[in-house]
Amino acid sequence: MRIFRRRYEYKRLNQMIDDAIRGEFNEVNYDESVLSQLECKWRQYLTASKMSLDNVEEERKSMKELVSDISHQTRTPLANIKLYSQLLEEQSEDGPNEYVEQIRKQADKLEFLIQALIKMSRLESETIQMNPIAQKVAPLLENVYEECVQKAAHKKITVHNEIDKEENAVYDLKWTSEALYNALDNAIKYSEEGTDIYLRVKQYEMYTRITVEDQGIGILEQEREKVFQRFYRSPSVQQKDGIGIGLFLAREIISKQHGYMKAMPNKPKGTIMALYLPSGNCGL
Repeated sequence: MRIFRRRYEYKRLNQMIDDAIRGEFNEVNYDESVLSQLECKWRQYLTASKMSLDNVEEERKSMKELVSDISHQTRTPLANIKLYSQLLEEQSEDGPNEYVEQIRKQADKLEFLIQALIKMSRLESETIQMNPIAQKVAPLLENVYEECVQKAAHKKITVHNEIDKEENAVYDLKWTSEALYNALDNAIKYSEEGTDIYLRVKQYEMYTRITVEDQGIGILEQEREKVFQRFYRSPSVQQKDGIGIGLFLAREIISKQHGYMKAMPNKPKGTIMALYLPSGNCGL
């Protein structure tokens, strides 16, 4: 009799788990048995879990609406500030006005910050849908190279795109381009004039590694994780432009594609910023 009872309990436990997976769990008539008590607690747990998921979904929806409102409400005022700055500049009889130029620069900075915050909130609330697919890495590097080469040229920095066109990775082209752009933009920003930056790719069995290797000021060992924190800026670069969000966004984008980023020292000086993307051989 005891054996049959245990078989029944085992079968009922399996049924409870299967029903929960399908979202169809219902508690049977309650009695004083241990199994019935377990069913009751299982129902309470599933109810609480569903409420938590519903709350998370509601928060995501609210965040998405808030981000949309911020983007909409700030777009027109910023556009007007930039327009009036341009008109003032054109109407000045004494040539460029440093105050007008400062207004324009600050408006550009504010616009960049707002857009960065919007992207950050969308990534964290998972309202951005990425579509990583297996593809060549060459288009990714070529896109980012074309975007940054002129900016580098202004500082007499040479960017070398050393890409093997046969290497592959699993990634979303649009968002990964932004992540790589942020890494390369940082390298240009913190490198001295007349130096070189190298874009390199190496394919491993599980990951494809893209590196941005500069000859800049470098990152202290104790700061190599901190630079990926939002709004973190090293004391050594406080006087340079930047808000400390680019690498945070880059790592978030790469992480959401089952990859990772890390900063390493370059020799004899500088930084190697490495982006690891699934190679397509790891079953993701």
